[in-house]
Amino acid sequence: MAELKVKAIESISTARTLAQALPYIQRYDGATIVIKLGGHAMTDGTAMANFAQDIVLMKQCNVNPIIVHGGGPAINAFLKRVNIKSNFIDGKRVTDKQSIPIIEMVLSGNVNKNIVSAINKQGGKAIGLSGKDADLMICEPDDPKLGFVGNPSQINPELLKNFLKSDFIPVVAPIGIGKDGCTYNVNADTAAGAIAATLSADRLLLLTDVSGVKDKTGQVLTKLTSGDIEDLTRNGTIVKGMLPKTQTATDAIKNGVRAVVILDGRAPNAILLELFTDLGAGTLIREHSKFQNTQ
Repeated sequence: MAELKVKAIESISTARTLAQALPYIQRYDGATIVIKLGGHAMTDGTAMANFAQDIVLMKQCNVNPIIVHGGGPAINAFLKRVNIKSNFIDGKRVTDKQSIPIIEMVLSGNVNKNIVSAINKQGGKAIGLSGKDADLMICEPDDPKLGFVGNPSQINPELLKNFLKSDFIPVVAPIGIGKDGCTYNVNADTAAGAIAATLSADRLLLLTDVSGVKDKTGQVLTKLTSGDIEDLTRNGTIVKGMLPKTQTATDAIKNGVRAVVILDGRAPNAILLELFTDLGAGTLIREHSKFQNTQ
């Protein structure tokens, strides 16, 4: 009898949660959400399964997720095996001629297909791509000191738009192609931001291993504007790996993305909490005037 009562209470709680989520589900009906996946969620089996389940649920709710993934730990491990040292400048990997084919192999092969498999295991229909497919991501060289690191100069969205009209969930490896025919490694945050801007996505979610942008005391800043980001960068609060994320956020907002959220991908159901509850998660970045409205 006690067990039945517990199950009944749990069922009522589940039903109440679904009812409370309804306005948010309606709010994002048909919306395009670009999600950059990185950090712990990519290396932990349970976290990956939870992420995949959230993505499948989003698609079932008629929300259109596009996933752009990183793969830093996997790349580091493989480069170490072949005695190539990993170096970074302002959070971006230095990519020489020797390492670019290895990085492409790891990202477009092993990492991409692991994510695809995880989503398919949860009942979704994921398909793996890289920025080289159908010239999705045309790049120009970034900084000569970074080697074969590219900045997207052109996103050709036709391929992704076809997937948005279907049951398929695109999973994109951040490898681009230059007009010179060279292969370029693209920072995953940067790639996600460029794709989100081209598609005028409703949200760009940057999943990472921190709970958001923090002040100098370690407290998460839950709401920021582009101006705030500039100030925090100038005074040295935003540094290292957070720099590409916040730069991506401000660029994406300037180019048509409604809002960007930097959130902790290690937290269970972080995406669902952000989209379908009034709690939110992480740091919400948008234009100052839009903070006067609801999220």
